[in-house]
Amino acid sequence: MSDVVDDAIEGRSPDGPLVRWMAAEGGDRDLAPADLIEIGHGLRKFMLPFQFAINEIVTKIEILRDEFAYLNDYNPIEHISSRVKSPESLLAKANRRGIPVDPESLQNQLDDIAGVRVTCSFITDAYRLTELLCAQPDVMTLQTKDYIANPKPNGYRGLHTIVETPVNLSTGQIPVKVELQVRTIAMDFWASLEHKIYYKYDKAVPTHLLDELTVAADTANTLDERMQAIRNEIHGSRP
Repeated sequence: MSDVVDDAIEGRSPDGPLVRWMAAEGGDRDLAPADLIEIGHGLRKFMLPFQFAINEIVTKIEILRDEFAYLNDYNPIEHISSRVKSPESLLAKANRRGIPVDPESLQNQLDDIAGVRVTCSFITDAYRLTELLCAQPDVMTLQTKDYIANPKPNGYRGLHTIVETPVNLSTGQIPVKVELQVRTIAMDFWASLEHKIYYKYDKAVPTHLLDELTVAADTANTLDERMQAIRNEIHGSRP
């Protein structure tokens, strides 16, 4: 076995954890370590454009934020975060959905490899920001799910949009999908709490806590509506 293979399996290279993860998966146990390393390198290379697409979208959002603050003396954005799925998470999701692990299948059938989340102050800010971003000529809207107007059964609220933006590489330009999630502070706090509870109970959350989460979601929405009403009374309908 080569030194490169030894290093990867023992965790002495960046691909070490990924190689060990793939080696532990049933479908990959028949693959030689060198093959696993090659798959790992290929996945990381495949995922690079998604990080570049995130950089593009985040830059656009930051420009909108700064322009908005200058023109209106008001910053509608509280926080921006982003992430590219880890190779392990990507492979696990592909395996659950029966998606072949090849670049074309992954890119066509998964919409959330790259994600950007924006936390806004008010509900109107969430809609306005999404509208302005999607109106840009190099941002194509592929799908929008309005969980603010139509919350999920568990009470989750947020505005989810799948956009596509071009990324210019040395080999040419390619379109890359990014999932944009826009929430208010209250929505984001509720979603963070729900995630922590589901993680703690390994998704088997007791019924009484699920009921409490539903009540909390309604409370968070009431807070959003009241804060929006206060803002409108102070500033009117202007941005």
